[in-house]
Amino acid sequence: MQNEYEIKKEICDIGKRIYNRNMVAANDGNISVKLSDNEFLCTPTGVSKGFMTPEYICKVDAQGNVIQANGNFKPSSEIKMHMRVYQERPDVRSVVHAHPVYATSFAIAGIPLTQPIMPEAVIALGCVPIAKYGRPSTMEIPDAVSEYVQYFDAVLLESHGALTYSDSLLNAYLKMESVEFYAQLLYQSRLLGGPKEFTPQQVEELYEIRRQFGMKGRHPANLCPNLKEGQPSCHNCGGHCGEHKAGAASPDLVAEITKKVIEQLGK
Repeated sequence: MQNEYEIKKEICDIGKRIYNRNMVAANDGNISVKLSDNEFLCTPTGVSKGFMTPEYICKVDAQGNVIQANGNFKPSSEIKMHMRVYQERPDVRSVVHAHPVYATSFAIAGIPLTQPIMPEAVIALGCVPIAKYGRPSTMEIPDAVSEYVQYFDAVLLESHGALTYSDSLLNAYLKMESVEFYAQLLYQSRLLGGPKEFTPQQVEELYEIRRQFGMKGRHPANLCPNLKEGQPSCHNCGGHCGEHKAGAASPDLVAEITKKVIEQLGK
């Protein structure tokens, strides 16, 4: 098991990766890792993610209050968004927020990443809806993200960027890579006349492959808000999963999610 210093070094390494891959510019983006139910490491505000060292990393509690910070470093102002994800997804151990060029372009254009165009994206990533616009550092963004956290492992932030989360820092970062790669392929295929999408049957066959793999996380193959409402699955909805609103989940669905979380915590 990694100690705290090793986790801080990994955060810095991932910060360099998102910076070197042009997923952030200047001081953009933020990263966090869950240590315990009330201890989290996070990147500081006003610092380039490409030039961090372990002493830059801050520690906060579940409310985002500072537990430890060196010098003039203080937690990112977007820590509220991270805390909302941890609050609503007990399986999540890390959150990554960045501004990858292609994915953010779709977010600015108001286009969710839902077209089923390649097996890897359908199986591993799923759909990427858009959370409505919120002012940075306010509760508007956490509230907007909250509508999708239970159903998806990645979400675009309208006119802002992208957010990914998973059971480890590496997996959260790799989801960000996948979101950007998917967005770039979708953009470039549209320049060539438009992508050829999978049929609903082909999508369901890919969903079944995912189920057989037993892959973790939230995905339309196992928990699609559209299917629960009798609509086409997220991958064939024409982007309407972006219109899903909080509160649509039934009591039975909430009970099912709670049961699964409790089972996972007991392992």
